[in-house]
Amino acid sequence: MSTDRSDPSPTGTHHRRHVPESRPQEALFVDDEQRWEALTTRDGQAAGAFVYAVRSTGIYCRPGCPARLPKRSNVAFYMSGEQARAAGFRPCKRCQPDGLSLAEREAAAISWACRLIETAETPSPLGVLAAAVGFSPYHFHRRFKAVTGLTPKAYAQAHQRQAIREALAHADGTVAEAIYGAGYGSNSRFYEASDALLGMTPTLYRDGGREVDITFAIAQCTLGALLVACSAKGVCAISLGEDPDALAQALQDRFPKARLVGDDPDFDRLVAQVVGMVEAPGLGCDLPLDIRGTAFQQRVWQALRDIPPGQTASYADIARRIGAPTAVRAVAQACAANTLAVAIPCHRVVRTDGSLSGYRWGVERKRALLDKEAGHTLSPSAKATSSPGPAKPEA
Repeated sequence: MSTDRSDPSPTGTHHRRHVPESRPQEALFVDDEQRWEALTTRDGQAAGAFVYAVRSTGIYCRPGCPARLPKRSNVAFYMSGEQARAAGFRPCKRCQPDGLSLAEREAAAISWACRLIETAETPSPLGVLAAAVGFSPYHFHRRFKAVTGLTPKAYAQAHQRQAIREALAHADGTVAEAIYGAGYGSNSRFYEASDALLGMTPTLYRDGGREVDITFAIAQCTLGALLVACSAKGVCAISLGEDPDALAQALQDRFPKARLVGDDPDFDRLVAQVVGMVEAPGLGCDLPLDIRGTAFQQRVWQALRDIPPGQTASYADIARRIGAPTAVRAVAQACAANTLAVAIPCHRVVRTDGSLSGYRWGVERKRALLDKEAGHTLSPSAKATSSPGPAKPEA
């Protein structure tokens, strides 16, 4: 449930029921045999596509109803509950086919729990949240993690992290006021985690990176201009684009008061290593990375780094690999939040049907990277006119 920001807060929309990215529903279940097969296999894509009625009981149900599967000869299919009622059937009291599905009801409950977490002045105990939405603590914890990809505690922490970043970025008062305003009970508890959260002290973060040195350089590769930036902790940005000046400006916008440093021969060697990762992806990546993000984002990014060159995975695949199979939207948002092109290979994530989805640095670059990794020739439209080689920027 996070929106795409520098550290996405958990206030977005990925609690909504996920429909797998494949053929549209109107192209599925076009005859009764397909509907019966979907019924017997409990195909998740059948939800909302039709209802089935049982002649022996006079009841109609939604696909996925937990009732025992009826005999095929007793089943009739209808496109809607209205049609089934017109034929003389009554709705099942167990699956309630005319209302929200169980998954939709649970998603609505989890959405409400998220609002409670976000508006609470202090973190609410698990039992209090569960009771507020009518779940047992165990069921609430399990379903919350399945829907959001995070535990209720981790969700609350992610919301606090985003709140403190926003408060520091726009703070007119003191750092302490921002810390307490974000819901931290004490300065010490926040400062224990501040370096991992912000990559610098809260005061420096509030001041836009004042006194922080960020070394960067821009090179040319077959995909255009390539910017590499490094903080004291490791590589903090790898960006691709057509305009070197625009890449440098985007870096400056992230840390408006940081000292951007260029003209470093040692750093040029690191830039050349990144260029090599673009041109020969089979070499792999052993760069020291400065990775900042929520716990969920870091789980996604690690899963991306585990995809070998030449292979791809869908957003649903990644969601399953990190143990959050319903958090497909959150996985897509974590990919969009990645600022380390190639090093964290979000270009290897595709739709379920294998087609290419959006890419922070352009879909054509994504296609070109995948072509390179598959051993194909880079398409002319993706090639840059400049020859490769580091170009040192002015600090």
